[in-house]
Amino acid sequence: MKINKIIGLASVAAILLSGCGGEGGDASKPLPVAAGASVVSTSVTAARVAAPTRWANVKIGGGGYVPGLIFHPTSPDVLYARTDMGGAYRWNAANAAWVPITDGFGAADTFYHGSETMALDPNDDNRVYMSTGMYLSDQADARLYISTDRGDHWTYVNLPFSAASNAQGRAVGERLMVDPNDPAILFYATRTTGLWKSADRGQTWQQLTSLASHKMTNAEIDTAQWRGVVGMEQVIFDTSTKGTGNATQTIYTAVAPDYAAVAGLAYSMYRTTDGGVTWTGIATPVTGYYIPHMVRAKDGMMYVAFTKTTGPGAEGPARLYKFDGSNWTLLKQYDPTWVNFGMGGLSVSGTGATTRIALGVTNSWGNWEGQHIVQLSDDAGATWREISAQTPHVGEQAMWSGWPDDVEIDPNNPERILHVTGGGVWETRNASADKPTWNFITAGMEETATLALMAPPPGANYQLLNSSGDMGMVVHTELFKAPTRGPQGWFSNSNSSDMAWSNPAYIATIGTTTWNHPNVAGAYSTDSGLTWTAFAANHPDGMTHQGGDSTLAVTKPGNIIWAPNDSVPAYTTDSGASWTYTNLPAVEPGTSYRLAADRKNPNRVYAYQAGGGWWRSAPKAYYSTDGGHTFTESSQFSTLGPRPEFVSNTSLAVNPNAEGDVWVTDSHSIFHSLDGGATWTKLSVTASIWGDHPTWSWPVVYGATSIALGKAPPGASYSASVYVVGVINGVWGVYRSDDGGTTWRRFNDDTHQYGGIGVLAADQTVPGRLYMAGSGRGILFSY
Repeated sequence: MKINKIIGLASVAAILLSGCGGEGGDASKPLPVAAGASVVSTSVTAARVAAPTRWANVKIGGGGYVPGLIFHPTSPDVLYARTDMGGAYRWNAANAAWVPITDGFGAADTFYHGSETMALDPNDDNRVYMSTGMYLSDQADARLYISTDRGDHWTYVNLPFSAASNAQGRAVGERLMVDPNDPAILFYATRTTGLWKSADRGQTWQQLTSLASHKMTNAEIDTAQWRGVVGMEQVIFDTSTKGTGNATQTIYTAVAPDYAAVAGLAYSMYRTTDGGVTWTGIATPVTGYYIPHMVRAKDGMMYVAFTKTTGPGAEGPARLYKFDGSNWTLLKQYDPTWVNFGMGGLSVSGTGATTRIALGVTNSWGNWEGQHIVQLSDDAGATWREISAQTPHVGEQAMWSGWPDDVEIDPNNPERILHVTGGGVWETRNASADKPTWNFITAGMEETATLALMAPPPGANYQLLNSSGDMGMVVHTELFKAPTRGPQGWFSNSNSSDMAWSNPAYIATIGTTTWNHPNVAGAYSTDSGLTWTAFAANHPDGMTHQGGDSTLAVTKPGNIIWAPNDSVPAYTTDSGASWTYTNLPAVEPGTSYRLAADRKNPNRVYAYQAGGGWWRSAPKAYYSTDGGHTFTESSQFSTLGPRPEFVSNTSLAVNPNAEGDVWVTDSHSIFHSLDGGATWTKLSVTASIWGDHPTWSWPVVYGATSIALGKAPPGASYSASVYVVGVINGVWGVYRSDDGGTTWRRFNDDTHQYGGIGVLAADQTVPGRLYMAGSGRGILFSY
C-alpha cells in the first residue's frame, strides 16, 4: 500500500498560529438591496494568508471519553492519549499539558479523527502508530497513521479492514502492537477480520489465516452491534528483550465472544510459539467473557481481566486472574449478587510476589468509604486497597468513577498512576500514600462535541453561549477558565441557545432531558445564566422530538420561537408558560427548521428549511414581520437553486448591525438577503468537492456549511465581518470577508483544521475574534 498523505501538525499545547486578516473598522449602513434574482460574482484570494493571529481552546477541561493511554516502555514521560472522536494528544511534561497532534486533519478526514488503537516502537521513542476510523463496516475503510517525530507530522496508509474508535468496547486493547525484538513487525487485532500482521512497519498487511480467516458480513455486524462488535481484543509479545533483530516467537492474543461465535474459535485466548505461523487455544477459567485488558509483568507472568460486557463502564460479573503459561490463579472477582461491577483498566509494575497491580473497577458510580474505583495491590494480588474513592481529587470536573476503562502505571515511576474517565484523565503521583492525591490533568485537552454557539451583543457580562453534547449548556464568562454558569445537569445535550439582543441577561436554551429532570426540555435565565427556570410547558412536540437539529430564537425577553426536529415551530410570549404553533408548514421526518431573530427589529424572524437530505425536495426560506408568529415564504429563493441537504450541514445567520440582513449556507453555496428575506442573491464563491461521488448524492467535502457575522475591523466597507466554513478555489477552510462577500481570504491554515470545523459564532466586540467548533475538539477561538 502506498503512502497517501503527509499532514503537518502544530506541536504547541494552547496557543496556535494561523492566518487571519487584519483588524478593521465599522460601516454603519448595509449595501443596497439587490434587484431581482441574481448571482453575485466575487473575488477570492484563497491562498493569501495575512498577518498571523493566535488560536486557543475555550477552556472546558477534558469533557470527553479517553479510551486509551499509551506509555513508552522505557523513555520517561513519553505518553499519548487517544480519544474516540476528538483526535489524539501527546503529553508535554515541561508544561504539564497535552499537545493535540491531529489538528492538521481536515474536513475530508473527519471520519478518521478518532483512534481505535495506538502503538509505540519500544526501540524508537519518536515512532508512533495510530489506527483511525470511527465506525464499523464490512469495508476496508480504516487508516494507519505513522509518525517518526512523535506526532508532529503524519503519513498514512489505507488498511484492508475496518476500525471503530467510537463504538462499544473502544477501551479494549491495545489492539496494535510493535514487536520489541523486530520493530518492523506489527500485529493488529481487528474487530471483524481476525488477526493481521505487517512485516514492513505497517505499509502492507496480511491476515493470519492460521488463526482465523473469517470476515464478518454486514448482517453479522448488525446482529452483534447492539452490544458491540469487539472481535480480536489485543496482542501481547511474551518477551523481556528488545532490539535483538529476531522476531518474537511467543505471542498471546484474545478473542471476544462475538467474533469467536462467527469465526468458529473455541477459546478466549490463543498463543503462538512460532511467530504467528500456528496458534493453540488456551483453556480459560471462565468463558463467554470479554478480556478488556491483559498485561505481562517483567517476570513473564500474565494478568488477565475478564468481564461480561463490553463497556464503556462494563458491568459484571468480572474476574481477574494471573496466568503463568499453564496455571490460572484467581485474584479478584465481582458478582451481581453483591455488586454489578465490571473490570476495565489493568496495569502492572515489578515482578514476583511484590508485583504492583492497578485495576480499574467499572460501572461503580459514586464516592464513599468502601467504594471500589481503582484497586491497588502491592503483593501480586494477594491483598487489595482502594486508592481513589474518598481521596483528595483536585480539578474542575467531579467525575472519576464509573469509567476507569484504562489504568496505567508509569513504567518509569510506579508511584504515578493514571486512569481515564468519560471526561478526561486523572493522575496520582503518590499511589503508596494512605490517601493518594489525584489531579485532573486535562490542560490542553478539549474533547467536547459542540452543537451550537452564540456570541452576545456588546455590554453582556459573558462572552459565549455553548450548547454541547453530553455536557448540556454552559455560559462562558472567561475564555481561559472553565465555565460555572448554566443549567448544569438539566440536559444531557443542549441543542440550541439564544439571548435577547435588547437584554442579553435573558437567555433561553433547549436540549434533551435527563433522568433527574425528565420533563424539562427547555429553560430560561434572567440573570445571565446564574439561575435557571424550566419552561412551565414544553413545545407540544418538544418532549417527543429532542434531536440535535432542534433550534430556538429569542426576539426579546419572554418571547421565544422553538423548532424541535421534525416539527412545526411554535412561539411563546410568556417564557414558556404556553406555546402556539406558527403557520410554517409541516416537515418530513429527518428535517427541521433553522431559526434566527433579527437583532435590530425584534418583529423580524427568519426560518430556513433545508430539505433533510440530498434526495428530498428543495429548501425553502421564510420570513416573519410579527415576531415569529406567522411566516411568509420567499418564492424567489427557490429560483436560485439551493440544494436539499441535512440540516446539520446548513446555517442561518443575521447581521446584527443592519435590519433585514440575512445569510444562509445550504451546504454548497452562500445566499444573502438585504430586504428581510424577501429576495436573495447567490454568491458564486464556494463549490463542493465531489471527487468520485456522483453530483446527485453527497460530496467528499461540502462547499459551505456554517456562517457567522461579527465585529467589523476599522475601515471596512460592510458593517460586519462574515466568516464561512467551506471550499473556495478548491481549498477547504474558514474564510473571512470584510466587504459583504465581495472578496474573501482564508482565515485558518492547513495545520489548524481540527478534524473538520462545525458551528461558528463571531464576537461582536473584538474584530477578528471567531469562535468555532472543531470535530470533537471543543471550541477554538482566535485572538
